Amino acid sequence: MRKSRMVAPAAAAIMIFGTAGLAQAQESEDILVGLITKTDTNPFFYKMREGAAAEAEKLGVQFQAFAGKYDGDNDTQVQAIENLISAGAAGLIIVASDTKAIVPTVQKARDAGLFVVAADTLLEPADAADASFATDNFKAGQLIGEWARQTLGPDDAQNATVAFIDAHESQPTVDVARDQGFMDGFGMDIKNPDRRGDEDDPRIVGHEMGEGSEVGGRDAMETLLQKNFDINVVYTINEPTAAGAWEALKSAGKDDGSVLMTSVDGGCPGVENVRDGVIGATAMQFPLEMAQAGVRAIVEHVRNGTMPEPTEGLEFTDTGVKLVTDQPVEGLTSITSSEALEECWG
Repeated sequence: MRKSRMVAPAAAAIMIFGTAGLAQAQESEDILVGLITKTDTNPFFYKMREGAAAEAEKLGVQFQAFAGKYDGDNDTQVQAIENLISAGAAGLIIVASDTKAIVPTVQKARDAGLFVVAADTLLEPADAADASFATDNFKAGQLIGEWARQTLGPDDAQNATVAFIDAHESQPTVDVARDQGFMDGFGMDIKNPDRRGDEDDPRIVGHEMGEGSEVGGRDAMETLLQKNFDINVVYTINEPTAAGAWEALKSAGKDDGSVLMTSVDGGCPGVENVRDGVIGATAMQFPLEMAQAGVRAIVEHVRNGTMPEPTEGLEFTDTGVKLVTDQPVEGLTSITSSEALEECWG
């Protein structure tokens, strides 16, 4: 079995989170597990680090965490993988910023014997990783899309003016799946489910990129309002984006309840925005479970040679999603913001 070494200090762009369970690891198996997230600022990724570190300590293995400088920073993620290969890690969990560009480096890690788990964001192709644990992002989008359609009612939904604030032009898998799921739930025609922006539904004002951030969400919403001030439905890739979009709507005097804001994540600030009426509905995902499952999969593979099974009909293991809204609609199971505050993260 490979002997693992601690990763040497890396460039400032990479955050090293710490080591768990060293004494127990030395007594049992000398296993090092790495976690690489897109950034270290999003509460979603903080919760992943927290869950992975706790699971590593529980299983008695070493743990290191790394993060990019910003969402989309592929170079730092490549450097993190290189560090883990050099350290002789047993495996790594990655939330890829660029789902295609990272694949050659992931393959290098697998060739070196690391067991690679994709978390939250599937690689392209999905089997570029040994295993994947993620939200069914298409379903998450469907839930908020159908909620918006039913909340408006059939006539108003048919005449809606819909804006999309996505994340990146590079179209990572999470971004596309949520976007296309929303379209499906709202009753729009999907041309290619693996690509956004090819639709011809006249209700769509356009797609702007918000980089998954509050600032980006505000800027994107301002641009969309310039295209069509009558927007009354907004899809956002995540809750920080939704918060920024809301600020733009508020500045434009459209904070009067005339715009339905939808999102995905389930972070505590986002759930509080549901409670406060900023977000009409969000789809809660479970980063803690993704990270814990990833650590378990690596350790169990090293110790027992086992491989996790994907959820039937999917290319990954589904870690669940729940619709959160204080305006429930018929036929859609949901939880209230009060209930969601008991399960949220961040």
